[in-house]
Formats: sequence, structure tokens, C-alpha cells
Amino acid sequence: MFDGFEEFAVKVESDPEVTIHGRRSTGLSCNLPPLLLLHGFPQSLHIWHRIAPQLIHNYAVVMLDLRGYGGSSKPAHISAYAKSAMARDCVAVMNFLGFESFFVCAHDRGARVAHKLCADHPERVRKAIFLDICPTLAMYTTTNIEFPRAYFHWFFLIQKEPLPESMISANPRRFVELFVGGRQEGGLQIFDQECLEYYIKILECPEAVHAMCQDYRASATLDLDEARDDLSQGKLIRCPLMILWAKRGVIEKCFDAVTEWREVTDKKVPVTGNSIQSGHYIPEHAPDDVVSAVLDFLI
Repeated sequence: MFDGFEEFAVKVESDPEVTIHGRRSTGLSCNLPPLLLLHGFPQSLHIWHRIAPQLIHNYAVVMLDLRGYGGSSKPAHISAYAKSAMARDCVAVMNFLGFESFFVCAHDRGARVAHKLCADHPERVRKAIFLDICPTLAMYTTTNIEFPRAYFHWFFLIQKEPLPESMISANPRRFVELFVGGRQEGGLQIFDQECLEYYIKILECPEAVHAMCQDYRASATLDLDEARDDLSQGKLIRCPLMILWAKRGVIEKCFDAVTEWREVTDKKVPVTGNSIQSGHYIPEHAPDDVVSAVLDFLI
């Protein structure tokens, strides 16, 4: 699945209890511009298996498991999942690999980390592509009834522990079948079976389920505070930004994605975007569209 890639593990100096697992392309990649790929919930770096191999001749590709996900550490406390902390993980990984600045393409939760990465470390990110999200603050505060209907998990996962943890852990496979399959046109058929089994295996670990819930709890509390502070201080995205969203997803129905992202981006830099024929899980449903966007925009 990831021929031409090698695994790595990076201890985060700013948070010694955290080790980030990832994979990087090898061979000619040392002379190519670096590209960081970040996944979403409830997945892992495996979401890029149809995309990363197509990019290794153009980029030094780096994929990591966000803290709380996949093979990375799963600290218990909610403060570990502030997006500022998760953004520092990205910086630590890219420092370890010797990349001073880099491109970013990120989906779902990973794109929320990438948003904070762009705001907190503007000198590090050259350009960014975000897949199927609007800013967290906008999504929580400017919405309509369609949003909670489609994104009920935003309100379920933030409930006081152990309610969501217990319900997911009672039958992780059924959770994936109903939640992941229910969010995606075509259901589970779009996923590679090996990847799907890995996502389920991770959810069979109670520490992972708790970590993912803490990620969402942080977004409904710490991340909103950080977002408000960033806006009040003028900490905006300062790199060119592209947004791609699912034509059959909640962003298309409930938000004006390009307008929302312009609100948190320096007016001197461009924000572009469009919908694509896909469900929410764009990297696995429409990988060729993502590859084309990366090759056209991240230059």
C-alpha cells in the first residue's frame, strides 16, 4: 500500500509524553519540495493510500497520524488536543525531517490542525489545501438545522465522558458501519478493506476512542477560545489557500466555504475553492481530484 515510503516516530520536545507516528517518501524525494498530508476522524494516514504514491515524483511526501489517532500517542487530558498543540506536532515532525517550510494538504480534523498551523507558524507553510471543512468557529456559531442533522457527532462526541466512549466501544465495527458508511455516498464500498479494518482496529482501543472524543471536546472549548483570540490579535492565515468540499456534503448545504475562509485569511493572499463530486471522505472517494489540485496549486 505504501511502497516507496518508510515509517518514522518523532518524540515531541514540547510534550514529552507524545510520539508522532508517520511515513515519508524515500529515494528522490530528498530533492523535492516537502508536502505534509493530515488525515481526519476516525481515520489515520491510511486515507492517503490512493494519493501519496501518485505524488512521490513531485514532492517529498510526509504523512502523520495526528496525536490520538493511528499509531501516535493518545494522551488522556483534553488540553493535549488543543489545535495549537497538535500544530506543534507538525512542526516537530517537519523539523525532525529537516524541512524548514512546506506545503500542506489536509482533510477534516487534520485540516483544523492545519488551520492552526498556518495561523501560529505562518513562516512554515508555503501554501495549503483544506478538504471539506469551514473554520471551526464559523461552523459552531453560524449554522442552521441541517448542520446538526448531518454532523450530529460534533454534539455527541463532546458529551461528558464516558457516555460517547462507552457507546462507541460497545461495538466499534457497528459504529464505523453506521457512522462512516452513513456519511458517505456509496457507503463503505468506497474504502479499501484493509484500511477499513485498520480504522476499526484502532477504535477497538479504549484509549483511542477517548482521545478522539477529547479532540472534539477541545474543538468545542479550547479551540473556540483560540480562534477568538487569533481573530482579535489579527493572527490570520498568510499563505495562499485552496478549499475543496464535497458536492454532496454539509459544507455545500450549509456554508459559503470560500467566504468563511476569507474571513480568517489575510486579505493580501488568495483564497480559492470549489466543490467536487464526492462524499465527505474526499481522499478515498475522489483521489484523482485531490492529486490534480495538489499538482496544479502546490507549486
